[in-house]
Amino acid sequence: MMPDLGKYAGEVTSAYIASLVLLGVLVLWTLRRGRAARAELQDAEQENGKDG
Repeated sequence: MMPDLGKYAGEVTSAYIASLVLLGVLVLWTLRRGRAARAELQDAEQENGKDG
């Protein structure tokens, strides 16, 4: 339920939307980097052998 924001409703709503979009982008970026790091680590382990 959204409170009555009066004349600032547009600005507040756009700030909420911008924040949610930014959080979504950061989550996706973090997941993508984690996936890439995991793949790189797996390749390094296969090259060197798991026991070092």
